[in-house]
Amino acid sequence: MYEMVQVSERCYYINCPAKIGIYVSEGNHVYLIDSGSDKDAGRKVRQILDKNGWHLAAILNTHSNADHIGGNKYLQGQTGCRIYCGGIEAAFTKYPVLEPSFLYGGFPCKDLRHKFLMAQESEVLDFSGGGFPKEIEVIPLPGHFFDMTGFRTPDGVVFLADCISSRETLEKYAVSFIYDVGAYLETLDKVEKMEAAMFVPSHAAASAEVGELVRYNRNKVYEVAERILSICKEPVCFEKILQEVFRGYGLSMNFEQYVLVGSTVRSYLSWLKDEGKLTAVFEDSMLLWRCL
Repeated sequence: MYEMVQVSERCYYINCPAKIGIYVSEGNHVYLIDSGSDKDAGRKVRQILDKNGWHLAAILNTHSNADHIGGNKYLQGQTGCRIYCGGIEAAFTKYPVLEPSFLYGGFPCKDLRHKFLMAQESEVLDFSGGGFPKEIEVIPLPGHFFDMTGFRTPDGVVFLADCISSRETLEKYAVSFIYDVGAYLETLDKVEKMEAAMFVPSHAAASAEVGELVRYNRNKVYEVAERILSICKEPVCFEKILQEVFRGYGLSMNFEQYVLVGSTVRSYLSWLKDEGKLTAVFEDSMLLWRCL
């Protein structure tokens, strides 16, 4: 864990739970793609940079999930580096309590205010801000989270963030986190058509070809959607739907999984309603979902 793997002349990734990319620019200046899950991850990254004689110019955050921005504060404090993040992701990075609050739908209890869902705050600039490396292309990849982005380097490496998960992850957890199902499917279509010297997803193996894995992720989305529709043959409340999803996939319930899977199921319900496959009815002061 935390070994550095070279994927092109100028690009590397640090192998950890959410891969951290490294792009070596002119001289000894480097740019990180995300920063890991916490201060300890940041410290290990700093050791790698120091060992190679590299100066951290900036961190480019793909999105604001805590496992991608957790090392920001430590690295910024140690090096004075800039941090770039786009759109709504910038607000979540600057005010990280927004993530557990959004997931829970209210003020999060202590069980949700921990480093896996709430990183430490860091100061960020938009991608359009001064000093952003112009040779790096910002690729919008919405769906998994609000304004998630990927990055393409000049030597053809594309860092894909969380838009595809490994087969092993999907077989184990089945329901990967998705904020906007429609946007996520469009992103999968975009990635399937992309060409690159190497793709580096955060939660799957780096590969020169990701088409098969993209299709597997897409099929899993439709599988989860069909399961939800099968639960909604008769009017049913959200909590019952969530219970049946957990039971059907053999998932274990705790606070963290309740909000992560729960938020995703709500996103599926919204998408299915907008697609004309579900309707929502209010009966006896309850919101119920039913297939059309």
